[in-house]
Amino acid sequence: MPRSPLPPPPPPPHIRTWPDRAAMLADRGRALEELRRRSLGVHRVLLLWLLALAAVIGWSLLVLPIQQFEEKDPLGFVLGPIFAVLGLASLVPSVVAVVLAIRRDQRIRELIDAWLALDSHPPTDTRLRSPALSLFWMLSSLVVCAIGLWASFATAARAEPGRSAYGDVVLGMGIGMILWLTGLIGVVKAVRHYRWALRVLGPAPRSPHR
Repeated sequence: MPRSPLPPPPPPPHIRTWPDRAAMLADRGRALEELRRRSLGVHRVLLLWLLALAAVIGWSLLVLPIQQFEEKDPLGFVLGPIFAVLGLASLVPSVVAVVLAIRRDQRIRELIDAWLALDSHPPTDTRLRSPALSLFWMLSSLVVCAIGLWASFATAARAEPGRSAYGDVVLGMGIGMILWLTGLIGVVKAVRHYRWALRVLGPAPRSPHR
């Protein structure tokens, strides 16, 4: 299914055709809301986790031939190359998709800044803070980071020279690193959004004391 395009940037001043400010603010609000959803929506977290799962599967398939060779499995010489190709077919597209998603986030941020520079409308602009979504990104990503670190350290702790299979160590360390990097991407995204909101939108307004 083709990905729907991002909202376009605001038109240059010499070709703007809004009849009044209300019409302009309506288009501005729709564009900003769509960009906010594309940037911090829950579906973006789920997509990141899905890509991480595909990378874990790919890494597992890549390590499987090593495990077969260690076990002196004769089928490893036949199935090993097949598993390696399948592993690369799962791992490489996942990494490329994550890189493209990071670049897409940068483009979304540029579009948001362009629409914000068009005018000011506090009720619309305040929604861009998205504190709940930003907190969800942060907490869920910290959990994924913790799982990745636990998997890596647990694998390293179980590794004993002469007794632990090399393939098992590579598998556990690789999966832990994939999960840790996945969580780190989410944490960085949440922190960057928080810093951007402070820089561009200013501190969140406090509710008046009764």
